[in-house]
Amino acid sequence: MTNRIRLGMVGGGNDAFIGGVHRIASRIDDRYELVAGALSSTPEKARASGEALGLPRIYDDYKQMAIREARRKDGIEAVSIVTPNHAHYAAAREFLKRGIHVICDKPLTSTLADAKKLVKAAEQSGALFILTHNYTGYPMVRQAREMVAKGDIGTIRVVQVEYPQDWLSEEQDFKQAEWRTDPARSGAGGSTGDIGTHAHNLACFISGLEVEALAADLDAFVPGRQVDDNAHVMLRFKGGAKGMLWSSQVAPGNENALRIRVYGEKGGLEWAQEDPNYLWVTPLGEPKRLITRNGAGAGEAAARMSRVPPGHPEGYLEGFANIYSEAAEAIRAHQAGTTPDAAVLYPTVQDGLRGVQFVDACVRSSKRNAAWVSMD
Repeated sequence: MTNRIRLGMVGGGNDAFIGGVHRIASRIDDRYELVAGALSSTPEKARASGEALGLPRIYDDYKQMAIREARRKDGIEAVSIVTPNHAHYAAAREFLKRGIHVICDKPLTSTLADAKKLVKAAEQSGALFILTHNYTGYPMVRQAREMVAKGDIGTIRVVQVEYPQDWLSEEQDFKQAEWRTDPARSGAGGSTGDIGTHAHNLACFISGLEVEALAADLDAFVPGRQVDDNAHVMLRFKGGAKGMLWSSQVAPGNENALRIRVYGEKGGLEWAQEDPNYLWVTPLGEPKRLITRNGAGAGEAAARMSRVPPGHPEGYLEGFANIYSEAAEAIRAHQAGTTPDAAVLYPTVQDGLRGVQFVDACVRSSKRNAAWVSMD
């Protein structure tokens, strides 16, 4: 008798990159079994994709899937939603109202109105909602968060975070680029929604702070583009810390260059996603120090996110898998009527709401010539 969580998937068909990532992540720790899917908005493609994966149950659409799975004794316990942004709300709502736990790709929704409705739907459901901000699952990100929380670098003064890419420096016509640059499907934010939300989430996750106001200067440098492909954002955090965020998809020479620097009154931290097994720590007035994943100086928060000894790289897929494994712990605890370990820190629907508020505030600010606006 397996104790794997029965998992369904909405979206993520044959030509969808992120669907494959979610499927791999769900399998790494052997916590899930994918048993059902509505993998495309086109019934023919949904069936072909399901058959290619050998799914026991294949559905033409997510509503049909939610209704039928909820009626089965062996129906899915959780669903992964990996569609373009505009479809997140409607799909998640169908499963939440039937008590099925939701694991959803970011950003939460394409509009702030939908984000607020989804928060309400999640609260009314009682089912869990997990948002896959996968970078929060990296061991050295957890190490940085733990050090900040322990006061190792003192009161936070400055947070600098950036996420530049170059893949949209010219107009592209393949599927991933096509929907991400269409405001009807991506939402009003381009780079702000796609990667800026990751940068914003990471800044808040590590620092333990919330943004209360921002001033954003957004640009669409590629001619004819309807959403931003570059954003410069100044941040004011609750409590007085300041920050700067840069997201860009028109920065040649950058692939996935997510980087964060956090400075407190007693020292600073620096982490880069493309070199994820290292965390640089600089106590004020002392030489820079390197902490490696599972190496000397790494704490329990990093250790519980790690699978292999130091020197063996872990990264993107393992970070995703950590979110899935924490979701599995929380789901099993929920079913048993207990509380998961306090170290379980997966992003929630509230984190998703803050991400959409961030995008909305950036768009509002930029339209007002980079005026300061409230996140609320």
